[in-house]
Amino acid sequence: MTAARTIRGRGAGRPTLEEVAARAGVGRGTASRVINGSPRVSDETRAAVEAAVAELGYVPNRAARALAANRTDAIALVVPEPEARFFAEPYFSDIVRGVGAALADTEMQLLLTLVGGDRERRRLAQYLASHRVDGVLLVSVHADDPLPDLLEQLGIPVVISGRRSEDEPLASVDSDNYEGARTAIAHLVARGRRTIAMITGPLDVYGARRRLDGYRAALAEAGLQELSVPGDFTEEGGRRAMTELLARRPELDAVFAASDVMASGARQVLREQGRRIPEDMSLIGFDDSVIARHMDPPLTSVRQPIEEMGRTMAELLLAEITATEPSRPSLVLPTELVVRASS
Repeated sequence: MTAARTIRGRGAGRPTLEEVAARAGVGRGTASRVINGSPRVSDETRAAVEAAVAELGYVPNRAARALAANRTDAIALVVPEPEARFFAEPYFSDIVRGVGAALADTEMQLLLTLVGGDRERRRLAQYLASHRVDGVLLVSVHADDPLPDLLEQLGIPVVISGRRSEDEPLASVDSDNYEGARTAIAHLVARGRRTIAMITGPLDVYGARRRLDGYRAALAEAGLQELSVPGDFTEEGGRRAMTELLARRPELDAVFAASDVMASGARQVLREQGRRIPEDMSLIGFDDSVIARHMDPPLTSVRQPIEEMGRTMAELLLAEITATEPSRPSLVLPTELVVRASS
């Protein structure tokens, strides 16, 4: 008795794994091992299954494969900042662009989550506890943020943009904030500036503290006094800090802002008070974002490779997800001072 051969027509629907196995003359489990890349099959069997896949036009069910491998094929990009800051600061869009570039040739889905308060943090914790993603990218982490420790407890692979401390235990990608700031101040000193103030970022962010450390080190090398005012990486924060600096030291001749956005706010105050840039006051920012290039005059700024940071974060996370043992590397990418007319 001969077995009838199945002929599939246009309306027959998607071919199944069982049909691939039958066409190849093997069991369903063997066909599945070939399709999933297992080495535990002979070359002859592999060739037969691959031929059946090609003949039938079989496309593996990604959801079923991910379930079998205990994977979701999704990663979360978590930004613990208010929505207003996320959309106002070019840093975040550049990170997203870099992450997207790294994932473009993969099957991973990217989920963007903004965590602006305790309610959002609790909802995110519940979501992550159900293991609905394979890994997490954390951007702009503050020192007291509980999310990194929660992720570690849950055993979810995570990569942080910007360490929380010198001894960060999780995988991280950062820029050389210290050297970037030190180079900016050395440039101002070389231009003859002697009363150099700094508008810092929020000091519960490790990168902001390192920029302040670099500022202080360069001033110490030049024998100059420190004058710093805290900011919050927003334009309004830059305005407030600049107003306070001018009230405290009217003779200021240079300001280093820890972000281009804050430098933009500082520039508004300087113009309102009749200070010319750079004749009366040199101004330097940090990030070398599109804001720096479009300011009048164009802003000298410390360039950090933000898109490259995003790509590197995603690549590290993909490696952590597939690794049998987490390696948790800590990478620091170089910065570069881009000199323009403002200094």
